[in-house]
Amino acid sequence: MPEGRTKQKQKLIYLQKILLEQTDEEHMLSGPELIDRLALYGISAERKTIYDDVAALIETGLDVVVERKGHSNVYYVASRLFQDEELFVLADAVASSKFLTQKKSAELIKKLGQLTSVNNAKHLRRTVYVGSRVKAYNEKIYYSTNAIHEAINSNREISFKYTEYDLSKNKRFRHGGETYTVSPYYLIWENDCYYLVCYCNKHDKPARYRVDRMDEVTVRDTKRRELSMDEESFAKSLRATYNMYGGTEASVVLEMSNKLINVLIDRYGDSFHANPISGDRFTVRLDVQISPTFWGWLFQFGSDARVLAPEWVVDEAKRTLAKISEGY
Repeated sequence: MPEGRTKQKQKLIYLQKILLEQTDEEHMLSGPELIDRLALYGISAERKTIYDDVAALIETGLDVVVERKGHSNVYYVASRLFQDEELFVLADAVASSKFLTQKKSAELIKKLGQLTSVNNAKHLRRTVYVGSRVKAYNEKIYYSTNAIHEAINSNREISFKYTEYDLSKNKRFRHGGETYTVSPYYLIWENDCYYLVCYCNKHDKPARYRVDRMDEVTVRDTKRRELSMDEESFAKSLRATYNMYGGTEASVVLEMSNKLINVLIDRYGDSFHANPISGDRFTVRLDVQISPTFWGWLFQFGSDARVLAPEWVVDEAKRTLAKISEGY
Protein backbone atom coordinates (compact mmCIF):
# COMPACT_ATOMS: atom_id res chain seq x y z
CA MET A 1 0.00 0.00 0.00
CA PRO A 2 1.41 3.41 -0.94
CA GLU A 3 2.66 5.44 2.00
CA GLY A 4 0.24 8.27 1.25
CA ARG A 5 -2.78 5.99 1.60
CA THR A 6 -1.37 4.56 4.86
CA LYS A 7 -0.97 8.07 6.26
CA GLN A 8 -4.55 8.94 5.34
CA LYS A 9 -5.80 5.92 7.27
CA GLN A 10 -3.95 7.31 10.28
CA LYS A 11 -5.43 10.78 9.95
CA LEU A 12 -8.22 10.39 12.50
CA ILE A 13 -5.81 8.88 15.02
CA TYR A 14 -3.40 11.78 14.76
CA LEU A 15 -6.19 14.35 14.68
CA GLN A 16 -7.50 12.98 17.97
CA LYS A 17 -3.97 13.04 19.39
CA ILE A 18 -3.54 16.70 18.41
CA LEU A 19 -6.89 17.72 19.86
CA LEU A 20 -6.29 15.91 23.15
CA GLU A 21 -2.73 17.14 23.62
CA GLN A 22 -2.95 20.70 22.36
CA THR A 23 -6.45 22.00 23.01
CA ASP A 24 -8.63 22.96 25.96
CA GLU A 25 -11.10 25.75 26.74
CA GLU A 26 -8.29 28.31 26.78
CA HIS A 27 -6.43 26.95 23.75
CA MET A 28 -8.38 26.34 20.54
CA LEU A 29 -7.20 25.37 17.07
CA SER A 30 -8.71 26.44 13.78
CA GLY A 31 -9.08 24.27 10.70
CA PRO A 32 -5.91 25.62 9.04
CA GLU A 33 -3.97 25.13 12.30
CA LEU A 34 -5.12 21.50 12.50
CA ILE A 35 -4.01 21.02 8.89
CA ASP A 36 -0.57 22.45 9.71
CA ARG A 37 -0.18 20.12 12.70
CA LEU A 38 -1.27 17.08 10.70
CA ALA A 39 1.36 18.00 8.12
CA LEU A 40 4.03 17.63 10.80
CA TYR A 41 3.10 13.92 10.87
CA GLY A 42 3.28 13.73 7.06
CA ILE A 43 -0.50 13.73 6.69
CA SER A 44 -2.22 15.98 4.19
CA ALA A 45 -5.72 17.37 4.80
CA GLU A 46 -8.10 19.91 3.36
CA ARG A 47 -10.24 22.47 5.18
CA LYS A 48 -13.46 20.99 3.81
CA THR A 49 -12.64 17.54 5.26
CA ILE A 50 -11.55 18.69 8.74
CA TYR A 51 -15.13 19.35 9.83
CA ASP A 52 -16.20 15.84 8.76
CA ASP A 53 -13.17 14.30 10.50
CA VAL A 54 -13.95 16.12 13.75
CA ALA A 55 -17.61 15.08 13.45
CA ALA A 56 -16.46 11.45 13.15
CA LEU A 57 -14.41 11.81 16.34
CA ILE A 58 -17.40 13.32 18.15
CA GLU A 59 -19.51 10.33 17.09
CA THR A 60 -16.97 8.00 18.73
CA GLY A 61 -17.35 9.86 22.05
CA LEU A 62 -14.61 12.50 21.99
CA ASP A 63 -16.01 15.68 23.58
CA VAL A 64 -14.94 18.21 20.94
CA VAL A 65 -16.57 21.63 20.97
CA VAL A 66 -16.88 23.48 17.66
CA GLU A 67 -17.22 27.26 17.87
CA ARG A 68 -17.39 29.97 15.30
CA LYS A 69 -14.59 32.52 15.47
CA GLY A 70 -14.63 35.16 12.76
CA HIS A 71 -15.19 33.44 9.43
CA SER A 72 -13.94 29.99 10.47
CA ASN A 73 -14.48 27.27 13.04
CA VAL A 74 -12.22 26.59 16.02
CA TYR A 75 -12.03 23.29 17.89
CA TYR A 76 -11.11 22.15 21.40
CA VAL A 77 -11.62 19.18 23.72
CA ALA A 78 -13.98 20.22 26.51
CA SER A 79 -13.78 17.20 28.83
CA ARG A 80 -11.56 14.20 29.37
CA LEU A 81 -11.52 11.07 31.52
CA PHE A 82 -10.22 13.17 34.44
CA GLN A 83 -11.07 16.78 35.19
CA ASP A 84 -8.06 19.02 35.73
CA GLU A 85 -9.04 19.50 39.38
CA GLU A 86 -8.96 15.72 39.85
CA LEU A 87 -5.54 15.51 38.21
CA PHE A 88 -4.23 18.29 40.50
CA VAL A 89 -5.34 16.27 43.54
CA LEU A 90 -3.66 13.13 42.18
CA ALA A 91 -0.47 15.01 41.29
CA ASP A 92 -0.29 16.61 44.75
CA ALA A 93 -0.81 13.21 46.39
CA VAL A 94 1.98 11.72 44.28
CA ALA A 95 4.33 14.65 44.95
CA SER A 96 3.80 14.52 48.71
CA SER A 97 3.78 10.74 49.08
CA LYS A 98 6.53 9.63 51.43
CA PHE A 99 6.94 6.12 50.05
CA LEU A 100 7.57 7.33 46.48
CA THR A 101 11.05 8.53 45.60
CA GLN A 102 11.56 11.90 43.92
CA LYS A 103 12.32 10.12 40.67
CA LYS A 104 9.18 7.96 40.77
CA SER A 105 7.03 10.93 41.76
CA ALA A 106 8.30 12.89 38.76
CA GLU A 107 7.68 9.94 36.43
CA LEU A 108 4.11 9.48 37.67
CA ILE A 109 3.26 13.18 37.43
CA LYS A 110 4.62 13.24 33.89
CA LYS A 111 2.30 10.35 33.01
CA LEU A 112 -0.64 12.11 34.65
CA GLY A 113 0.15 15.06 32.40
CA GLN A 114 -0.65 12.90 29.39
CA LEU A 115 -4.28 12.81 30.57
CA THR A 116 -4.75 16.52 29.89
CA SER A 117 -3.52 19.13 27.41
CA VAL A 118 0.16 20.09 27.30
CA ASN A 119 -0.78 23.53 28.59
CA ASN A 120 -2.54 22.22 31.69
CA ALA A 121 0.10 19.53 32.20
CA LYS A 122 2.59 22.27 33.09
CA HIS A 123 0.52 23.13 36.15
CA LEU A 124 0.64 19.53 37.42
CA ARG A 125 4.36 19.91 38.00
CA ARG A 126 3.86 22.63 40.60
CA THR A 127 5.89 22.52 43.79
CA VAL A 128 4.18 20.83 46.74
CA TYR A 129 5.50 21.55 50.22
CA VAL A 130 5.56 18.38 52.30
CA GLY A 131 6.85 19.80 55.56
CA SER A 132 9.51 17.78 57.32
CA ARG A 133 8.59 14.53 55.62
CA VAL A 134 11.33 12.76 53.71
CA LYS A 135 10.96 10.89 50.46
CA ALA A 136 11.70 7.18 50.33
CA TYR A 137 14.97 5.85 48.99
CA ASN A 138 13.76 2.41 47.89
CA GLU A 139 13.26 2.54 44.11
CA LYS A 140 12.07 -1.08 44.13
CA ILE A 141 8.83 -0.48 46.03
CA TYR A 142 6.76 -0.63 42.82
CA TYR A 143 8.03 -4.10 42.08
CA SER A 144 7.70 -5.16 45.71
CA THR A 145 4.04 -4.18 45.96
CA ASN A 146 3.30 -5.85 42.61
CA ALA A 147 4.96 -9.06 43.78
CA ILE A 148 3.05 -8.97 47.08
CA HIS A 149 -0.28 -8.45 45.28
CA GLU A 150 0.55 -11.33 42.94
CA ALA A 151 1.34 -13.60 45.89
CA ILE A 152 -1.85 -12.65 47.76
CA ASN A 153 -4.00 -13.20 44.67
CA SER A 154 -2.35 -16.55 43.89
CA ASN A 155 -2.30 -17.71 47.52
CA ARG A 156 1.50 -18.11 47.66
CA GLU A 157 4.37 -17.26 49.99
CA ILE A 158 6.98 -14.58 49.38
CA SER A 159 10.57 -14.23 50.49
CA PHE A 160 12.56 -11.05 51.05
CA LYS A 161 15.44 -9.44 52.89
CA TYR A 162 14.70 -6.68 55.39
CA THR A 163 16.77 -3.51 55.57
CA GLU A 164 17.62 -1.05 58.33
CA TYR A 165 20.05 1.83 58.90
CA ASP A 166 23.01 2.04 61.26
CA LEU A 167 24.06 5.15 63.17
CA SER A 168 26.12 6.30 60.20
CA LYS A 169 22.89 6.26 58.12
CA ASN A 170 24.22 3.42 56.00
CA LYS A 171 21.62 0.99 54.72
CA ARG A 172 22.21 -2.66 55.63
CA PHE A 173 20.36 -5.95 55.71
CA ARG A 174 18.95 -7.00 59.05
CA HIS A 175 20.46 -10.14 60.59
CA GLY A 176 23.28 -10.21 58.06
CA GLY A 177 21.05 -10.59 55.02
CA GLU A 178 18.86 -13.37 56.34
CA THR A 179 15.98 -14.26 54.00
CA TYR A 180 12.51 -13.94 55.50
CA THR A 181 9.77 -16.27 54.26
CA VAL A 182 6.19 -15.20 54.96
CA SER A 183 2.60 -15.80 53.96
CA PRO A 184 1.19 -12.40 52.87
CA TYR A 185 -2.39 -11.40 53.66
CA TYR A 186 -2.94 -7.63 53.73
CA LEU A 187 -1.29 -4.50 52.34
CA ILE A 188 -2.06 -1.41 54.43
CA TRP A 189 -1.50 2.24 53.51
CA GLU A 190 -0.89 4.12 56.75
CA ASN A 191 1.06 7.21 57.80
CA ASP A 192 2.46 7.62 54.26
CA CYS A 193 3.86 4.07 54.25
CA TYR A 194 2.86 0.66 52.94
CA TYR A 195 2.80 -2.17 55.50
CA LEU A 196 2.49 -5.89 54.88
CA VAL A 197 0.54 -8.03 57.35
CA CYS A 198 1.69 -11.60 57.03
CA TYR A 199 2.45 -14.84 58.84
CA CYS A 200 6.20 -14.95 59.48
CA ASN A 201 7.73 -18.42 59.44
CA LYS A 202 10.71 -17.28 61.49
CA HIS A 203 8.65 -15.85 64.34
CA ASP A 204 5.89 -18.45 63.94
CA LYS A 205 3.12 -15.84 64.24
CA PRO A 206 1.43 -13.00 62.32
CA ALA A 207 3.71 -9.99 61.85
CA ARG A 208 3.87 -6.64 60.12
CA TYR A 209 6.67 -5.27 57.88
CA ARG A 210 7.24 -1.97 56.06
CA VAL A 211 7.26 -2.58 52.34
CA ASP A 212 9.81 0.14 51.54
CA ARG A 213 12.30 -1.69 53.78
CA MET A 214 11.79 -4.99 51.99
CA ASP A 215 14.31 -5.95 49.30
CA GLU A 216 14.61 -8.81 46.82
CA VAL A 217 10.89 -9.63 47.15
CA THR A 218 10.23 -12.93 45.39
CA VAL A 219 6.99 -14.85 44.90
CA ARG A 220 7.54 -18.49 45.87
CA ASP A 221 5.87 -21.60 44.49
CA THR A 222 4.91 -22.65 48.02
CA LYS A 223 1.29 -22.13 49.03
CA ARG A 224 0.84 -19.66 51.86
CA ARG A 225 -0.11 -20.83 55.32
CA GLU A 226 -3.74 -21.28 56.29
CA LEU A 227 -4.49 -19.22 59.39
CA SER A 228 -6.47 -20.50 62.32
CA MET A 229 -9.41 -18.37 63.48
CA ASP A 230 -7.33 -16.89 66.33
CA GLU A 231 -4.38 -16.19 64.01
CA GLU A 232 -6.65 -14.56 61.44
CA SER A 233 -8.19 -12.38 64.13
CA PHE A 234 -4.72 -11.33 65.30
CA ALA A 235 -3.57 -10.68 61.72
CA LYS A 236 -6.58 -8.42 61.14
CA SER A 237 -5.79 -6.55 64.36
CA LEU A 238 -2.34 -5.72 62.95
CA ARG A 239 -4.01 -3.55 60.35
CA ALA A 240 -4.43 -0.83 63.01
CA THR A 241 -1.64 1.57 64.02
CA TYR A 242 -1.93 0.85 67.72
CA ASN A 243 -1.40 -2.85 67.10
CA MET A 244 1.92 -2.57 65.25
CA TYR A 245 3.97 -3.61 68.24
CA GLY A 246 1.47 -5.99 69.80
CA GLY A 247 -0.08 -5.51 73.19
CA THR A 248 -3.18 -6.47 75.14
CA GLU A 249 -6.55 -5.65 73.66
CA ALA A 250 -8.72 -3.53 75.92
CA SER A 251 -11.84 -1.42 75.89
CA VAL A 252 -10.68 1.82 77.51
CA VAL A 253 -12.54 4.89 78.69
CA LEU A 254 -10.76 8.17 78.00
CA GLU A 255 -11.50 11.65 79.28
CA MET A 256 -10.60 14.28 76.71
CA SER A 257 -10.84 17.99 76.04
CA ASN A 258 -13.58 19.04 73.62
CA LYS A 259 -10.95 20.46 71.29
CA LEU A 260 -9.74 16.90 70.58
CA ILE A 261 -13.02 15.79 69.01
CA ASN A 262 -11.59 16.42 65.54
CA VAL A 263 -8.59 14.24 66.37
CA LEU A 264 -10.90 11.35 67.24
CA ILE A 265 -12.98 11.81 64.10
CA ASP A 266 -9.82 11.83 61.98
CA ARG A 267 -8.73 8.56 63.61
CA TYR A 268 -12.02 6.70 64.14
CA GLY A 269 -14.53 8.42 61.88
CA ASP A 270 -17.96 8.65 63.53
CA SER A 271 -17.93 5.15 65.03
CA PHE A 272 -17.56 6.38 68.65
CA HIS A 273 -19.95 8.08 71.06
CA ALA A 274 -18.80 11.18 72.95
CA ASN A 275 -20.39 11.73 76.39
CA PRO A 276 -20.15 15.35 77.63
CA ILE A 277 -19.22 15.55 81.32
CA SER A 278 -18.54 19.27 81.73
CA GLY A 279 -18.32 22.47 79.76
CA ASP A 280 -15.12 21.49 77.99
CA ARG A 281 -14.58 17.76 78.61
CA PHE A 282 -16.11 14.50 77.41
CA THR A 283 -15.55 10.77 77.81
CA VAL A 284 -15.31 8.15 75.09
CA ARG A 285 -14.92 4.34 75.04
CA LEU A 286 -12.46 2.95 72.49
CA ASP A 287 -11.28 -0.57 71.65
CA VAL A 288 -7.47 -0.47 71.36
CA GLN A 289 -4.37 -2.51 72.02
CA ILE A 290 -2.28 -1.25 74.92
CA SER A 291 1.06 -0.83 73.18
CA PRO A 292 3.87 1.77 72.86
CA THR A 293 2.09 3.19 69.82
CA PHE A 294 -1.10 3.76 71.80
CA TRP A 295 0.76 5.49 74.62
CA GLY A 296 2.65 7.65 72.13
CA TRP A 297 -0.64 8.74 70.59
CA LEU A 298 -2.33 9.43 73.94
CA PHE A 299 0.54 11.19 75.72
CA GLN A 300 1.01 13.71 72.90
CA PHE A 301 -2.14 15.46 74.17
CA GLY A 302 -0.70 16.07 77.63
CA SER A 303 -3.31 17.04 80.23
CA ASP A 304 -6.03 17.23 77.54
CA ALA A 305 -6.43 13.43 77.60
CA ARG A 306 -6.24 10.73 80.28
CA VAL A 307 -7.33 7.14 80.91
CA LEU A 308 -10.26 6.64 83.31
CA ALA A 309 -10.80 2.89 83.05
CA PRO A 310 -10.12 0.03 83.39
CA GLU A 311 -7.96 0.37 86.46
CA TRP A 312 -5.15 -1.84 85.17
CA VAL A 313 -4.75 0.44 82.11
CA VAL A 314 -4.63 3.47 84.42
CA ASP A 315 -1.85 1.74 86.40
CA GLU A 316 -0.04 0.90 83.15
CA ALA A 317 -0.21 4.57 82.15
CA LYS A 318 1.36 5.58 85.46
CA ARG A 319 4.15 3.01 85.07
CA THR A 320 4.86 4.10 81.51
CA LEU A 321 5.05 7.77 82.49
CA ALA A 322 7.27 6.94 85.47
CA LYS A 323 9.61 4.99 83.24
CA ILE A 324 9.82 7.91 80.82
CA SER A 325 10.46 10.29 83.70
CA GLU A 326 13.38 8.16 84.91
CA GLY A 327 15.26 9.08 81.76
CA TYR A 328 15.41 12.76 82.73
